[in-house]
Amino acid sequence: MQTRTLGTGTYALEVSALGLGCMGMSFGYGPPRAKREMIALLHAALERGITFFDTAEAYGPFTNEELLGEALEAVREKVVIATKFGFRIGTQGNRQGGLDSRPAHIREVAEASLRRLKRETIDLFYQHRVDPDVPIEDVAGAVGELIRAGKVRHFGLSEAGVSTLRRAHAVQPVTALQSEYSLWWREPEQEVLPALEALGIGFVPFSPLGRGFLTGKIDEHTAFDATDFRNTVPRFAVEARKANKALVDVLEATAAPRGLTAAQLALAWLLAKKPWIVPIPGTTRLARLEENIAAARVALSPEETAQIEAAAARIPVQGERYSAEMSRMVDR
Repeated sequence: MQTRTLGTGTYALEVSALGLGCMGMSFGYGPPRAKREMIALLHAALERGITFFDTAEAYGPFTNEELLGEALEAVREKVVIATKFGFRIGTQGNRQGGLDSRPAHIREVAEASLRRLKRETIDLFYQHRVDPDVPIEDVAGAVGELIRAGKVRHFGLSEAGVSTLRRAHAVQPVTALQSEYSLWWREPEQEVLPALEALGIGFVPFSPLGRGFLTGKIDEHTAFDATDFRNTVPRFAVEARKANKALVDVLEATAAPRGLTAAQLALAWLLAKKPWIVPIPGTTRLARLEENIAAARVALSPEETAQIEAAAARIPVQGERYSAEMSRMVDR
């Protein structure tokens, strides 16, 4: 697989052109998958050229980092692992304590994540969500101290607005921003992408396949497990799924003449947008992993990219991408 570079200069980070989002292996999309199977999948991803793996202390909580630590310890010099801080993990499970990006807490999370990941350095340390109670300059300064101490290599932000991004970058250069971006969520094109290009910051789109919807395997009849967070997402309400199927139909019709699936077309489109964009589709299945990896070999011309955008733009997507509670955590 080809590689791409997130960030510039001293804070440049080389990764595989496609990463692997690991959250769903332990959290968010139903019950945790069997550890043995997920370790095998992580090894399969590495064997096929993926070197960039995304996790967070909040996924589980903690169990996803532990999974990656166990699976990738023997090859830790060959992989780049990104993890995240920014939540106070409560006794009842994920995020029960709310946001917490106080410098002391950031340092605590870094040490705990290093133990779980079985590493001496965190390759890329994202603030999971912007904490309105802690100045971003303090957050950037705390991560900068961890970088100088050799505990962290690169600083990242997730779901941060342009103003926050600029303020953080002025204190400690930001290597990458991770936010949602796909053919059914294109808001980053308005302000975020131009700012990233101007600042020399890489972009890591999560949910590049619309949390699975752009694969074409989900419709209004799909039943999600009770623990699947998509049950709380307006865009996945039954009527919204029924309406949004029209977008998948367009993608499938556009992809078929090229010998691609809708998912492959959606990933190839993202990769064609900018050379510093590195999507991190998640999966728990080898067949889906191989399908996604094949998309990294697809080269779309500017004309094809524009045609895909135009076709998708004719279908208005129904439903908000987050619940009201989660929307409040997105920085603007």
